[in-house]
Amino acid sequence: MFCRNCGKEVAEQAMVCLACGVPPRAGRHYCHSCGAPTEAPAQYCTKCGARLAAAAGTAPKSRLAAGLLGIFVGALGIHRFYLGYNAIGAAQLILALLGFLTCGITSIAAAIWGLIEGILILTGSIHTDAAGQPLAD
Repeated sequence: MFCRNCGKEVAEQAMVCLACGVPPRAGRHYCHSCGAPTEAPAQYCTKCGARLAAAAGTAPKSRLAAGLLGIFVGALGIHRFYLGYNAIGAAQLILALLGFLTCGITSIAAAIWGLIEGILILTGSIHTDAAGQPLAD
């Protein structure tokens, strides 16, 4: 991973960049995936195509809300939609709805999947949303 402020390589779990002292995803000048310079309002890196972090000022998603959504309605993929992972959320929703055709087998699988992801979110194993923003505590 690269610092969005100075472009230097940083560890994935780093809270601040050792080169510039800024949180690695707080800047808007470099791609976090490849380190290439980017324009401030850009949503995607022109070099590697990675989605850049959401614009500054965007409130981070709540870890607690995402985790509880995963535990209680995870079978429907609501927690994934909340975090911005729309394709995975749609897959979970389709799997849950297919339960009508499979006597509930796929619905049970989707519920277990959502429950496990909810626990992973609450424990911090899943710690960013789809835009790469860290989840708020």
